[in-house]
Amino acid sequence: MAGLWRSYQALMGKYPWTVQLVTAGSLVGVGDVISQQLIERRGLAHHSVRRTAKMMSIGFFFVGPVIGSWYKVLDRLVVGGTKTAAMKKMLLDQLCFAPCFLGAFLSISSALNGLTAEENVAKLKRDYTDALISNYYLWPPVQIANFYFIPLHHRLAVVQIVAVVWNSYLTWKANQL
Repeated sequence: MAGLWRSYQALMGKYPWTVQLVTAGSLVGVGDVISQQLIERRGLAHHSVRRTAKMMSIGFFFVGPVIGSWYKVLDRLVVGGTKTAAMKKMLLDQLCFAPCFLGAFLSISSALNGLTAEENVAKLKRDYTDALISNYYLWPPVQIANFYFIPLHHRLAVVQIVAVVWNSYLTWKANQL
């Protein structure tokens, strides 16, 4: 395991953006597999590989770039590694970024599932508030620790590891039609 971590860090040093995108896409995919197998109990015979591929594409092309860029912006907006700075970053993240990101994630998922604009709006009205409240149960303590203890270039990876659980919930929520 230590060798795998060293390899990951070496790749992060050489190709940080690419590794962050691949990590995000892969872990969103893992979250969908967990959602289908453990939450929905589909079994391997009824596993939707297409759905997992859609969710991974959201991870590669939306989650990774958006969250990776957000953390860079956040570090410019709130400078420093103090407890106060970590709290400010968490508040900005959870009060400004998370609500927008969550709405966009659910909308993109719905669009990829073939929902019309009207159906997408109805799904957002049905699921958004519940998902946002669930977000607030998990993410504030994770983000305070992330902003206080973790260097910028590892924050997306830390969030994505915790997000395996979150992604399992979110992909389940996003794919409830």
